[in-house]
Amino acid sequence: MTVFQQEHLLFTPATAEHNAIPAIFAFPNEYTIGITSLGFQIVWATLAMRSDLDVRRLFTDLSEPLPRNPELLGFSVSWELDYINIFNLLESLDIPLHNIERQDHHPLIFGGGTVLTANPEPFADFFDVILLGDGEDLLDRFIDAYQQVRQANRETKLRHLAQVPGIYIPSLYEVTYYSPDGEIKAIAPIDSDIPAEVKKQTYRGNTLSASTVVTEKAAWENIYMVEVVRSCPEMCRFCLASYLTLPFRTAPLATSLIPAIEKGLKVTNRLGLLGASVTQHPEFEAILDYLSQPIYQDVRLSIASVRTNTVTEKLASTLANRDTRSITIAVESGSEKVRQIVNKKLTNEEIIQAAINAKAGGLKALKLYGMVGIPGEEMADVQETVTMMSAIKQAVPGLRLTLGCSTFVPKSHTPFQWFGVNSDAKKRLKYLEKNLRQQGIDFRPESYNWSVIQALISRAIAV
Repeated sequence: MTVFQQEHLLFTPATAEHNAIPAIFAFPNEYTIGITSLGFQIVWATLAMRSDLDVRRLFTDLSEPLPRNPELLGFSVSWELDYINIFNLLESLDIPLHNIERQDHHPLIFGGGTVLTANPEPFADFFDVILLGDGEDLLDRFIDAYQQVRQANRETKLRHLAQVPGIYIPSLYEVTYYSPDGEIKAIAPIDSDIPAEVKKQTYRGNTLSASTVVTEKAAWENIYMVEVVRSCPEMCRFCLASYLTLPFRTAPLATSLIPAIEKGLKVTNRLGLLGASVTQHPEFEAILDYLSQPIYQDVRLSIASVRTNTVTEKLASTLANRDTRSITIAVESGSEKVRQIVNKKLTNEEIIQAAINAKAGGLKALKLYGMVGIPGEEMADVQETVTMMSAIKQAVPGLRLTLGCSTFVPKSHTPFQWFGVNSDAKKRLKYLEKNLRQQGIDFRPESYNWSVIQALISRAIAV
C-alpha cells in the first residue's frame, strides 16, 4: 500500500473530464511535512474538486504519477528555507529555473502562500504567476481565467491572467531600486494594458479551513486540523501573522466549528485547533465546554500557541483530560522592556501564573517561545530571561520547562521590517544555553546562521 493509499480523504475528488487541464501541485519539502500543512491541503482539495483539472501532487521525496506534459505547476510556499527545494523540483522536471527562459511548451509556474504574499520579489524571476493573499476565491478565479486562454501562447496567457485581482505576473512589471542592495524604488507595469497595482485578496467570510485529509504519515500522526481564528489582534511588531493577514477573523462555533469538528472526529480521535491566537476566540470557553463532553473523552486535543494570560486552570484541565501533556506560550523575552518594545502586552507575573495554572490543571510540561536580537535588546535583557525562567521553575517545581529560542528575523509588512539581524544574537543564544541547561531547563535554540539566510530571502536585501 502506497503512502497516498493510506490517506483518508474528507472530500470527494472530481472525476477529471476528457480534456481536463493536466496540473501538478507541489510542496517544496518532504511529504510528511507538506501533508501536515493545512494551507497545502486546502488548495489541493480545491483543485482536485474541479472536473476541468487533473491535478497530481509532488513532494521532494515522492509524488503521485505525474502528467507527461503539465500545463500548470503550482507551489505552496510557507517557509523561506524551502526556497532551494523549488529549484530542485523544477530541475527534476526539466523546467528552466528563470521565467524568461520558458517557452510555450513549458507549464506556467504559479505559487502562493505566506512567503510569496509577504514579499514576492525575491522569487519574481522564477515564477510566472504569483497569487497574493487568501486563496478561497482567488484560486478558482485563476483557473477560470486560465481556461479562457488555455489555447493561446504564453504571453497572451500571462497578460490575460494579469487582469485578475490578486494575480501578479512578475515578467509584466519593471522593478527599480534606489541602489543594487537597497529598497525598491518603484514597481511599474511594462505598458498601459497591465494593471498598475496588484491588490492582495482577503477572504471576508467566517467559515475558515479544516483538514481535507487525515493520514498516519503526517508529521502529527492522524491529526485533523480546524482553523479557529485567522490573523491576530495583538499586533506584535515583529509578527507577520498579525499584519499580513488582517483583519482578525473568527469562525462561529455553532455554524462552522462544531460541524467541522464533528466531521473530522468521525475518522480520527486526534484534533488540532489552529490559529495565531486560538484562545482569543470570543467563544473559546464554549469550545472548551463542547470538547469536555463525555462523548469526546477519547479525543486527543492539541492547541496551537496560546496567549499567556488566557492559560487558565480550566484550559489546562481540559487539555490534560484530552491526552495533552504540555502547552506552548510565546513570551518573546524575560525583559518587560523588550516586551514593551515589541508590543507584547504581558507581565512576568502573568507568565508565572500561566505556569501555575498549567500545573494545577494537570499538565506535565510548559514550552515557552522566545527570541534574541530584538531591536533595542541589550545583554541585560537576555539575563532577565534567565531570571524569569528560574522564577518559573521555582514557582512550579516538577513542571518540565522548555524554552525554544530563535533569532529575530525582520519580515516585510511589519513595523520592524527595516531592522537587520543582530550579530550579537549568536552569542546571546550561547549565553542562554549555558545558563538554562545548568538549571535543568531544556533549551532549544534555532540556528543563528539559518536565521540570517531566512532574513536575506525574506527581504532580498543585505541583513
